[in-house]
Amino acid sequence: MGDVRRRGAVALGITGLVAPLALVLGTAPAQAASCTTQTGPYQKKVEKFLGRPVDGVQSSGDCKAVRAFQNKHGITPNVGYAGPVTWGVMDLMLKQRAVGNKPNKAGKCPVNKGRIACVNLTLQLSWIQDGSRLVYGPVPVRTGRDGYETRTGLKKIYWRNIDHVSSIYDVPMPYSQFFDGGQAFHSAGVSMWNPPGSRGCVNMTKATAKKYWSLLKKGDDVFVYGRKPGT
Repeated sequence: MGDVRRRGAVALGITGLVAPLALVLGTAPAQAASCTTQTGPYQKKVEKFLGRPVDGVQSSGDCKAVRAFQNKHGITPNVGYAGPVTWGVMDLMLKQRAVGNKPNKAGKCPVNKGRIACVNLTLQLSWIQDGSRLVYGPVPVRTGRDGYETRTGLKKIYWRNIDHVSSIYDVPMPYSQFFDGGQAFHSAGVSMWNPPGSRGCVNMTKATAKKYWSLLKKGDDVFVYGRKPGT
């Protein structure tokens, strides 16, 4: 591939490895320095998810547990408030767990292409299958945020670069496998549940990106479908 095509790929598919934008969560306090005493609209659901006593009333222990979850996944403000963004991440996790080892149960990803990498934007999951046989996954991924959506449809891996670095933002994109106008699978050093998402690429943990690198090759099919929550 020529340099022009490579530069074009980089320009179109850089992921958002930057600090997440501040999200205003209802009536949560603006300061991130202290733990809030306010009860959030999703208090009971968040308490249940975290294994806390489910009484629907914010406590010091609740706040610390929620805040630890927010810090782990880059959710801001990280004040321990059980708001819609925090619950949205937890709800997505629950839906991902419910899939189990049958990510293509609905038959949305083609089974007549041989080996193919599938990306379900709605559930933020990806896996590799060969026909109807599951080869690897499903694993959580982080796809394009609002305005930078990962494009849907049937594609092919057209360029791979194990040590790729963005020439625009000067950020590493290890194990890059480009499949659509610069959008690629690659490793990212953030939580896969970190809102609001990438700038179009399909982010993966390092372990997942390495596995995809070993299982896929140039010319392999990729199928992206669904719609990421919030886009």
